[in-house]
Amino acid sequence: MRDASLPSIPWQVTGNHWVSLPCVHPVDGSVHALGVLHRGARSAVEFAGQADFLDGTGEPLARPVLRVDGARVELAQGGIAWERAFHWLPTFTATVGDLIVRGTIFAPYGLDADIAGAVYALAVENRGSDTRQVSLALEGTLGHRQVRVRTPRALEDASRVSAGADGVVILEGANAPGLAALALAGDEECSVHLRGEEAPGYAIERVTELAPGARVDCAFYLAAGPERDGAQAILGVLRRRGWRALLAATRDALRALEQSTGAESVDLLVNRNLLFAYFYGVARALDDAQYYLVRSRVPWHPAGVTIRDWEALCWTIPAVQLADPPLARELILRACEVHGYAPGQGTHYFDGTLFEPGFTLEGCAAYAIAVDRYIRDTNDDRIVEEPVLADTLYLSNDDLTARRDKDHPLYHTEVTLGGVPAPLPFTLHGNAVVAYALECLKRTLDEEAAKALQDAEGVRAALRRHFAPGGAKSTFVAASDLGGKVSEHDDPVGSALWLPLYETVERSDSTYRRTAKRITSPEVLAQQLARLMGPDASEVLGWLRRAPLSLGVAAGRVDAEGNATADGGDAPLAGLLAYATWFAVHAYGVRP
Repeated sequence: MRDASLPSIPWQVTGNHWVSLPCVHPVDGSVHALGVLHRGARSAVEFAGQADFLDGTGEPLARPVLRVDGARVELAQGGIAWERAFHWLPTFTATVGDLIVRGTIFAPYGLDADIAGAVYALAVENRGSDTRQVSLALEGTLGHRQVRVRTPRALEDASRVSAGADGVVILEGANAPGLAALALAGDEECSVHLRGEEAPGYAIERVTELAPGARVDCAFYLAAGPERDGAQAILGVLRRRGWRALLAATRDALRALEQSTGAESVDLLVNRNLLFAYFYGVARALDDAQYYLVRSRVPWHPAGVTIRDWEALCWTIPAVQLADPPLARELILRACEVHGYAPGQGTHYFDGTLFEPGFTLEGCAAYAIAVDRYIRDTNDDRIVEEPVLADTLYLSNDDLTARRDKDHPLYHTEVTLGGVPAPLPFTLHGNAVVAYALECLKRTLDEEAAKALQDAEGVRAALRRHFAPGGAKSTFVAASDLGGKVSEHDDPVGSALWLPLYETVERSDSTYRRTAKRITSPEVLAQQLARLMGPDASEVLGWLRRAPLSLGVAAGRVDAEGNATADGGDAPLAGLLAYATWFAVHAYGVRP
């Protein structure tokens, strides 16, 4: 039986920070769903052709339609060849008799192109000897609207499709005010047809004569707004700026985000996952235009648009920082503003409301680590002058201090990074992270507060005493009660293999290497990525180059061949994959 947290269709996925397009069908290029984030609803709001859109079998939200000399022609009849421009823009080529059809689906991004909308651009070239009448249309159905935190809930009001001015089609709910609305139109004058059935639909069509050797370009704009007037205003901006300029700006912006490792196959892996984290782990809410960090905008990931501090600050933001340091700065401050009132206290709605309590040392320490990494990589130490950041760091320090054992310089936690109760109160990974965070706090807190901090080397020495029992041939245990009881089962998310990243041990440390030998075939991708820090890094990098993952991006669980088995489309984990791979190549010189 297929795992519900994996897509059943090999969707083409794209989007920008405003809109997500997670379900572009590879057979005919139809768009089955579009999502936006809504702060007031604390949810993703999603439009689809029908309720079972994830199966890819029903009517889509939008489908390109080609008619030649009045007869409808299926784009898929000769097969569609897909490519992904700049690792993010789905493009296809199809051959229909003497006609060559090319399509590009993109959500504008970049300077003067960061807009809550998308463009479906089509081009038809006549390579035959006869003039053909060619009709290009975008047709679709609004059969379903839903809100989703983790599980979907259908909106109860009826869906409505109506005509606006100047050839605009509006998709919305019948009740006012609604959470979101869509507006669609062609780039030039088009005819509009509506149908008012139980699942209302539309068609936007443009007809042209295509002489031999000639080519016609046509684009359809799709805009999102909090309500119909706002959606139409955004559509007006798309029309005014034009799809060619928007596409050029988007290509330039994506090109600037690309990272290089010196190996083409590794670059493909890094950039595909980096961009997925960049656009599907970071979103701008339609109703307040603010940035928010989320677990994933794909509608099949079980964590939905909730988030934990560690995933946001130490998985997503490091990847964003590789490509876009100014945005990383903004996201660090945004995380402090939204989540910093309760560092490490559990899982949150994306707006900061507590979703599920469960304290983790790592989540509490993540703020100091993220800030220190940002300062180290950008030399922008003025970030610590931001009041919201200073308040969060002091609160984080207070919460860590409250977790310190009265007899030992070690700290206890409630749950592990895997989200389960800690087997014993003191965890290896958690305390390694705390030691690193203490060093970061010493560099960022004021002089008096820094003097009162626990010495990080004292924590690391205690780690050796309590987490590496057994003498000369010891290995690290995962957790301890400091009274002799230990757990050897490595936390698959907070693995012992990450210790070199937090400067707890050297990669060559004998105890660490013996520990690494116990972990050879992880089923959890985070644990496999941790192996990039250890002696098997080259082997793991080669494995990652071949791993199919889930649509080419990170999934929570994988099999031995790298096929996703659960939790597909994990955006923070994609960020961790991109950053850990880039780090292993550039810091450790790892090669596949």
